[in-house]
Amino acid sequence: MQDKRLEPLFTHLGALLPALEETYKDIHAHPELSMQETRTAEIAERHLKALGFDVTSGVGKTGVVGVLRNGDGPIVMLRADMDALPIQEATGLAYASKAVGTGPDGAEVPVAHSCGHDMHVACLMGAASLFARARDAWTGTLMVVFQPGEEIGQGAQAMIDDGLFERFPKPDVVLGQHVMSLPSGRIDWRDGVVTSAADSLQIRLFGRGAHGSMPEASIDPVVMAASTVLRLQTIVSREVAPTDSAVLTVGSLQAGTKENVIPDEAIIKLNVRTFDEGVRRHILASITRIVNAESQAAGAPKPPEITPLDQYSLVTNDPVATKRVVDAFRQYFPEGSIEQTKPTMASEDFGCFGAQWHVPSVYWFIGGADPETYAKAKGEGRLNTLPTNHNPRFAPVLHPTLETGIKALVIAAHAWMAS
Repeated sequence: MQDKRLEPLFTHLGALLPALEETYKDIHAHPELSMQETRTAEIAERHLKALGFDVTSGVGKTGVVGVLRNGDGPIVMLRADMDALPIQEATGLAYASKAVGTGPDGAEVPVAHSCGHDMHVACLMGAASLFARARDAWTGTLMVVFQPGEEIGQGAQAMIDDGLFERFPKPDVVLGQHVMSLPSGRIDWRDGVVTSAADSLQIRLFGRGAHGSMPEASIDPVVMAASTVLRLQTIVSREVAPTDSAVLTVGSLQAGTKENVIPDEAIIKLNVRTFDEGVRRHILASITRIVNAESQAAGAPKPPEITPLDQYSLVTNDPVATKRVVDAFRQYFPEGSIEQTKPTMASEDFGCFGAQWHVPSVYWFIGGADPETYAKAKGEGRLNTLPTNHNPRFAPVLHPTLETGIKALVIAAHAWMAS
C-alpha cells in the first residue's frame, strides 16, 4: 500500500517533467570535464534560487549547495555528481554531445556524459522542485549538493576541504543514487559495502633509446613494459585468494612515436579495485615489488616512478538507514521493482560525505536501460553486450528513468522528513 503522505509531493511531477527533460537534454549535449562544470553548476544554481533555496556556489571550485529550511525536524542531504568523461559519444541521439574540452595535460579531448551524471543532476533538480512546492507535506531541512569531480575522485573531498562541514548544517543522513545499465524503473539496493575501493597509479619505466636496427644499444622500455603488464596480471590470479574479490586493470600503455625508434621510456596506467583493506595493501605492495623487479631485470638506468593518480574509498551503506529507505521504496514502487544486489566493483567518492561527517549514508542504483531491450538480451544470454557506464553508446532511456530517479530521491528523503 502506497504512503498517502507522498501524494502532495508528487502532485506537480507530471507538469514538471517536460522542462526537466529539456534540461537533461541540454546538460547531456553540453557536458563538462571534472572540476570544470561551470555551466552545469550555473543551471543548478539558477534552479535552486528560483525555488527559494539558500544557495552557495563555488564550493570545492564548482560545487553548488542549496539549503531549504522548513521548520524543525531532521536534516537530509541529497547529492548528485555533475561531471562528464573524455569520451567521444556514439549514441546517435539527436541531443548527443559534440563538445570538446581540455584535459589535465592540456590536450583537447571529446567530452560526453557516458556515465549518467546528467541524469543525476536532472533528478535532483526535480526532487528539489517537488519539496519546494509541497512544504506542507514535510518538516525539517533539505540540503541538496551538486558535486563536481566524481570521475577523478576529487570532487567530494574538494567540497569538504572547502568547508562543507563548517559552512552547512550537519545532516542526519546522506542519500545518493546512480543510474546503471539495469532495466529502467528498477531500483537495486544493499546494506554494507556497495562499491569498491579503487586506486589508480601511473608507472614510468626508464630505458635507453636507440635505432630500431640496433637493439643491442638500447634498454628497451617497451619490452620492459610488456613484461611488467603480464606479470601484474598474476597478482590477482596467484596472490589473492579465490574467496576475495579484486580487479587489476592496465588501461593505458604508452611508449614511443615511431616503429623504428626504441624510446627512452614507457608509461603504464593501471587501476585496482578491492573490497578488503588487507587485500588492497597486499596488491599495492605487489605492484611496487613487480615493477621494481622488472626494471632491475631489464637493467634500467634508474628505478621506475610510481605515482598515485586518484583514490576512492569504499561506499558502505548504514544497515538501519538502508532498511528505512528500502521499506519506503517498497511502500510506493511496484512489487518486484526493488531488488537486493551484490557489491559492485565500480567506485564512488560519495562515501566521503557520510564517513567524514560521521553520519549514516545510503546509496542505491536506478535502472536506465530500455526494459524490453534488457529482457531480450537477458533471455538470449547477452547482457554483457548492452552499453554500460563509460561506454560511448551509454545513454539512459528518458522514461521512466527520470521519473524513477526523482521519486526515489523524494521517497528516501521523505522517510526522515514526513510531517
